[in-house]
Amino acid sequence: MAASPKPPGRLKSFFGSVLRAFHPRTMREKGLLWTVGVLTILVLGIFLAIAEYWGEEPEEFDVLASAIQDAGVKNSRELPLGYTYATTLIDIGETLLYKPGGFLVNDMFPPGVFEDNMPMWEYGALTALRDATSALRNHIARAQSQSKEDPDLAQAEPFFYFDHTSWQLPSSESEYQKGIEAMMRYRARLMKREASFFSRADNLRQYLEILEKRLGSLSNRLSASAGDMSQVNADEKRGMVIKTSWWNVDDIFFEARGYSWAAIHVLKAIEFDFRDILGNKTALVSLQSIIHELEDGQAPFLSPIILNGDGFGIFANYSLTLANYIARANAATIDLRNLLQQG
Repeated sequence: MAASPKPPGRLKSFFGSVLRAFHPRTMREKGLLWTVGVLTILVLGIFLAIAEYWGEEPEEFDVLASAIQDAGVKNSRELPLGYTYATTLIDIGETLLYKPGGFLVNDMFPPGVFEDNMPMWEYGALTALRDATSALRNHIARAQSQSKEDPDLAQAEPFFYFDHTSWQLPSSESEYQKGIEAMMRYRARLMKREASFFSRADNLRQYLEILEKRLGSLSNRLSASAGDMSQVNADEKRGMVIKTSWWNVDDIFFEARGYSWAAIHVLKAIEFDFRDILGNKTALVSLQSIIHELEDGQAPFLSPIILNGDGFGIFANYSLTLANYIARANAATIDLRNLLQQG
């Protein structure tokens, strides 16, 4: 019995067919219109393949291992407080800029312009980066409300808040790179014990309050994908719309995925840098519960499109599934904030 052709043979045959299609003799025989059509299909196919590769969500990274490597120390005990937190913000920013395809939100030309989901993922991760940077500048790096702010953080935060859709000079990428460099200077001063990082309960509560509101909003917007259309007209009259547009469902989904991805890393850095105040087992369990719920929401999905079935129908509702994980993470955030409030 003859053996079936091996996959490499099929691949060779495919490329052979492509080369024959673009042979000058073939193009002369088929004509100009055929040649232009084949070229267009080939170019679009290449662009779509690249866009698909660029659209893959980045993997999680080990925040503590990254901090140890960047600091050039042997173990975590040699890291100053805040070094892991600052390194995590730097790594999130660098992931946004240097992942496959780079920063895609502001792309105006193919193949990046074909991307739909990744730009929303980037916006979500960027929002989480902004939240964590603001908390660091305004609370965590200051001894009290009237203390002088850190000069490098005072530069880093505005750079991260630069318009994410700008592609002309200055571009979003160049401004965010300046923010990363300012954060690196702050981190270097932490290593020399020339910068401050106050791992107090009240400082952590300030960040958790931001996180709580952000998660609550995302959960609400995701849940709105299952709104009852019969109520929309009545709710619009009261200034409320509970039904997310079908065209926006995947945008909110990937924005939430991006925010959750970045928040997971920030919370893991907090778990290390705020370890003294989280010594209370209940507080540590609450923090780990937030991380666990957000990580569950990062599970891969099988469908090439975001499904949003109704109720107990045939199709799953991806938005409601993610909303459930985020809502539970939000509840754990509230519990942790209350625990820190009580002392």
